[in-house]
Amino acid sequence: MALHIHEAWILLFVLPGLVTPAAISHEDYPADEGDQTSSNDNLIFDDYRGKGCVDDSGFVYKLGERFFPGHSNCPCVCTEDGPVCDQPECPKIHPKCTKVEHNGCCPECKEVKNFCEYHGKNYKILEEFKPSPCEWCRCEPSNEVHCVVADCAVPECVNPVYEPEQCCPVCKNG
Repeated sequence: MALHIHEAWILLFVLPGLVTPAAISHEDYPADEGDQTSSNDNLIFDDYRGKGCVDDSGFVYKLGERFFPGHSNCPCVCTEDGPVCDQPECPKIHPKCTKVEHNGCCPECKEVKNFCEYHGKNYKILEEFKPSPCEWCRCEPSNEVHCVVADCAVPECVNPVYEPEQCCPVCKNG
């Protein structure tokens, strides 16, 4: 039964009555004499400095072994000086990217947005549409919708009338 260092400390401080020198023997934790530190409770901990690398979860890697620490997708190699990790300069993700995969060391764009969304509807790039009688819009290559609103002339009558599907008021009574 192998314990990680942090689990052994929990046993030492949280459950002192359950751990006794007789419960743990030297055979449970073999280590060279020069590589041991021992506490008053006769617990022996290996010192991995210069011999291996320990990840966030307490797993030990041998010198020269490749591993992926924590949540990283970039590999590390265990050296005498500790882990040496790849830190490549990843290409920037396209701003229109709608699907990113994190399978490798650098994230990759798998799908680029090629439409515009306006008031819950999708429009193709360069498509023109009229959301209201007074508004003309176009889906731009930047995936943004640009609209212009009709500029109505001032009617030359006293009581202009707004007709359905007409943008500007019309004079019906002369």
